[in-house]
Amino acid sequence: QVRLVESGGGLVQPGGSTRLSCAASGNIFNLSMLGWYRQAPGKERELVATAYKGGEITYQDSVKGRFTISRDNVENTVSLDMNDLQPDDTAVYYCNAMLTSYPDVMTYVEVWGQGTLVTVSS
Repeated sequence: QVRLVESGGGLVQPGGSTRLSCAASGNIFNLSMLGWYRQAPGKERELVATAYKGGEITYQDSVKGRFTISRDNVENTVSLDMNDLQPDDTAVYYCNAMLTSYPDVMTYVEVWGQGTLVTVSS
């Protein structure tokens, strides 16, 4: 079974920065995509950024230029550096992965982390 464990988050002042990290563990065969989603109070979960094993990276428009996603294909980790944080960035941030694992290495599954809260407030 594959697990995603997140760390980071907390209270940040407007204009501040913080970093989220996520580590994948378990019987991983192919960790195709690692990414971050977020869910603000009263809103639907939305994509923040994704990083594919081959190097492709995507961002939600509202975070372009402020957030940077990076992954380590050896350690199976992904990080999200968030700068110039604004109150609208307040949300629970979830690590997300698309992967295959042993013994069924042909079937892709989606795995979620437990979420970590980022609150942007003065």
